[in-house]
Amino acid sequence: MSTLTITAKGQITLNKALLRHLGLKPGDKLDVRERPNRMATIAPAAPARAGRMSDAFGMLHREGMKTLSVEEMNEAIAESRAEDDERIKAEWRDGRQ
Repeated sequence: MSTLTITAKGQITLNKALLRHLGLKPGDKLDVRERPNRMATIAPAAPARAGRMSDAFGMLHREGMKTLSVEEMNEAIAESRAEDDERIKAEWRDGRQ
C-alpha cells in the first residue's frame, strides 16, 4: 500500500514502483472510480481505439519479460490445463473417499 500526499494544488505524485506495477508512463491516463465509504479505486485508462491491429503489438510486454511464440504460449496453456486437471481429479478422489 502506498500513502500519497495531496499538494496545495490538489495534485498527487505516484512513486515509480506503483507506476511500474500499473504499467504506466508519463502522459498515460488513469480512471478513478468513487466507491462507498470515502474510497476510490484507480486503474490505467483503457487506451483509445486506434483501429489498427498492429497498435496492440507489444502492449503486454514488460521489461525483462521473455517473448514467447504462439507455439510456446499454446504449450504453456496445455501444461497449465493438464496440471489443473490433475489437481481437480485428486481433489475429487480425496473428497469422495
